[in-house]
Amino acid sequence: MNIRCVGKGNQGMTLVEVVMATGILTIVAGALIGTYNCGFFVMQSVRENQRATQILMEKVETIRLYSWSQVNTPNFIPATFSDYYDPQSAQGSQGVRYDGEIEISDFPFNTSYRTNLKQIEVTLTWKSRGNTTHTRKASTFIAKDGVQNYVY
Repeated sequence: MNIRCVGKGNQGMTLVEVVMATGILTIVAGALIGTYNCGFFVMQSVRENQRATQILMEKVETIRLYSWSQVNTPNFIPATFSDYYDPQSAQGSQGVRYDGEIEISDFPFNTSYRTNLKQIEVTLTWKSRGNTTHTRKASTFIAKDGVQNYVY
């Protein structure tokens, strides 16, 4: 018994089919690359924000541990500072630079204990890729008989 297949089994694709398949693959590859690029950008942004939060909390908590006389001593707490994304890496490749400002002011409310409190505000600014400037702030109050009396 001899079986013969009738159809286009031995023929190749037409030029139109090849062009359409190539076009679809190009669109899918472009979308995939765009998705990866967006994901990497979001991860970089999250890392920068996390590092900014760490720097802010470090500065605020350090200041809260100073004694009342240290906080009131002029220039004991520097008004400006700089930190890097990866401060332990080699010089020149430390990543994003974070510039900060510390402002110490009187307690903003009119109360009887107003002279025993200070407000601390730490502002952090940095530029990410594409020269986008970001700013974060942290604010806290410190008291004359505050945390430092419990620690030391």
